[in-house]
Amino acid sequence: MSDIRISLIQTSLHWENPTANLKMFDQKINAVEETDLIVLPEMFSTGFSMQPEHLAETMDGQAVQHMRQWAAQKQAAVCGSLIIKEGTHYFNRFLWVQANGTIYQYDKAHLFGLGDEQNHYSRGHQTLTISYKGFNLRCVICYDLRFPVWLRNKKDYDILIVVANWPERRIYAWKHLLIARAIENQCFVAAVNRVGNDGSNIYHNGCSMFLGPKGEIIQERNDDECVLQTMFSMKELDQVRRDLPFLGDADSFNVLR
Repeated sequence: MSDIRISLIQTSLHWENPTANLKMFDQKINAVEETDLIVLPEMFSTGFSMQPEHLAETMDGQAVQHMRQWAAQKQAAVCGSLIIKEGTHYFNRFLWVQANGTIYQYDKAHLFGLGDEQNHYSRGHQTLTISYKGFNLRCVICYDLRFPVWLRNKKDYDILIVVANWPERRIYAWKHLLIARAIENQCFVAAVNRVGNDGSNIYHNGCSMFLGPKGEIIQERNDDECVLQTMFSMKELDQVRRDLPFLGDADSFNVLR
């Protein structure tokens, strides 16, 4: 049976300052102990900005190159979301970079209307599930968490990866939505959120966490900058799914976007 070691980097972000953020993550990632996967917050190089025309980079940009370097340095996958430009469109794009340089991507499907995201970014239409270290990992961004139909596990993933800039004022929803997604999808969850104030003086208190497939919180941290690390076991997940075979009773449906 497989095990996977995951590291979440919960940190404050320098507002709309990619150079400062990349330097900061250089230091934090260098200090991460042996791991298989490093997970960074949503828009980790800028903060959750609605200024893509000033901050976007291409897939050859400096943040993407840093992700390649970090993955090679740590011999681990590195993931998080960035502001990416393609043609005339801007995307809040989740990138998964492997140690060999292979990149997988997912464009955020649910754009945050309360924050005017839909007027600055183009939405994605496809999901992203990655096979890695004996697990299937479903990768999503922040607001996606509120939409259980989009995240419904059709026996096609084992771990839900969530990267976010989720404010403290709605952290109750963050915590309980993560628990619900773990329970209903019988999956592990690894969710990272930022801390500190953003450029709109909106405070984020982290509450990054790991959860088990029964919704139990394995680790959780609030307010401070830290690296959370844990190991998920496929043997444990298989046992839960055998003992409680709820996924087999799920309704069949397709999501149209």
